[in-house]
Amino acid sequence: MNYESSRIGEDIDPRYGSSFMAKKNAVATPNKLASMAANRILNKGGNAIDAMVTANSVLGVVFPHMTGAGGDSFWLIYDAKTGKRYSLNATGHSGEDVTLDKFDKEEGMDIRGPKAVTTVPGAVSGWIEAHERFGKLTMKECLEPAIEYANEGFPVGRSLAKFSEVALTLLRTYPSTAKVFLKQGVAPYMKGDTMKNPDLGKTLELIAEHGMDAFYKGEIADKVTEFLQQHGGLLKKDDFARHQATWEEPIEVQYGDRTVIAPPPNSAGMVTLQILGMMDHLDITSMKGHEEQFIDAFTRATAFSFMDRDEFLDDPDFNKVPTDVLLSKEYFKERVQKMHDPALGPPENGYANKGDTTFSCAVDDEGNAVGVIQSLYWEWGSGVVAEGTGMMLQNRGSYFSLDSNARNKLEPNKRPAHTLTCSMVFHEDKPELIVGAMGGDGEPQTQALIIMRLLNQGYSVQEAIDAPRWLLGRTWGENVRGLRLEGRYDKQIAEKLKDLGHVNVTMIENFSDLMGHAQAIRIWPDRIEAGADPRAGGLAIGN
Repeated sequence: MNYESSRIGEDIDPRYGSSFMAKKNAVATPNKLASMAANRILNKGGNAIDAMVTANSVLGVVFPHMTGAGGDSFWLIYDAKTGKRYSLNATGHSGEDVTLDKFDKEEGMDIRGPKAVTTVPGAVSGWIEAHERFGKLTMKECLEPAIEYANEGFPVGRSLAKFSEVALTLLRTYPSTAKVFLKQGVAPYMKGDTMKNPDLGKTLELIAEHGMDAFYKGEIADKVTEFLQQHGGLLKKDDFARHQATWEEPIEVQYGDRTVIAPPPNSAGMVTLQILGMMDHLDITSMKGHEEQFIDAFTRATAFSFMDRDEFLDDPDFNKVPTDVLLSKEYFKERVQKMHDPALGPPENGYANKGDTTFSCAVDDEGNAVGVIQSLYWEWGSGVVAEGTGMMLQNRGSYFSLDSNARNKLEPNKRPAHTLTCSMVFHEDKPELIVGAMGGDGEPQTQALIIMRLLNQGYSVQEAIDAPRWLLGRTWGENVRGLRLEGRYDKQIAEKLKDLGHVNVTMIENFSDLMGHAQAIRIWPDRIEAGADPRAGGLAIGN
């Protein structure tokens, strides 16, 4: 059953999302077509894992500027049969020939172009690994909606139209890219246009028929690596053949009487958990009615977590990440005591990075719960489509450092530190909430904020997503340091934050894409409550 949001009236901004209450199952994604396709899979007898394979494959067709088969992903899965929690790392390693001497240290890593494709796309391995372990329907059934949209066409949405126009120069740079993502290879698709991608349809058909080998050892790997080698890229077919997604133990913290889990490094999951861990050591109730105090404390916790991320986050196969210390109550207490140390300067001095992503989640009538964060990194990734594949290739490797002394330094066969993360909240060993968001540095901030709004401030899921947010750091490939608040906040809050020691506090437009796109599902004893971000035109739906 679909119940309308409680905020009804002529004065309500039409950009607010509509909450969804379900009895049996639910799915939420940043795109309506992906949500409806995943819901059809649930109605067909598929489970939450099947629905997420469908949602993320469809997103690669209808939301190609953000995600797709050419990107990476992390999965969080709760298996209702065993009561176990899983993290699936479907991120790619750098190639054997991807070494420091291949790049100019002064110019930095290539951001766009064939040489920016330094890591093997891992997303497809995530679809297949998760499906083989937990799926109910066939892979062909799960990929069928995406194949249909690719071959038969789909209506272009607002987000795709917007970012096609913004990135027009990039999309025109490589003929193989222009052929796929521009009308007649020249003009951007507009909202409402019908877009087809038969090359991507063929790629997905090969995956449906031949699985992992098709993508990492067969025809698709051949097309990608041959194209990259011909155009100055570094990845080879052997790099694809070596790729493997890995099952890992989630990391966790206690937040009040809940347990919050996230993917372990190389994911930035520890950032979300650190923010929550520090905030749990503060008297949040005393901040009621003083939003500037809450934002101040939250932002200072975020800055601390960014400092730790930039110092420690790495591929744990190369450098151990001390999450046992960084997620300990003693460490949180110590950090909280130093929050307003004048010697640290304003929080805006913390380091920050960039990115784009999609987050989707599902709950089924068996009690399984799944969250998937999948990304190309920057919008449109590397800007490169290998001829005949129809898929945009990621530029995730540009997150590597060229500093030979850095932990996250570029090395062969290494996974880069990742901005990608999502979260699942447990109460008495049962999943209560799945939440995630795209947006580079905004991902962990938005996730922690939504968790707090739900558990501490009494928001509904959709209200927590719709409400104005703030962002410390960068997103969308920007070079910005500062604290930005959506314009729906009282401007006096910005002035009060400056009085509390913040610098470069600015107001931005309402419902800005800069604040990321969040989705969440909350599981109650008698119902499922789902919400999707109106900033992306997302949809929560279920049965």
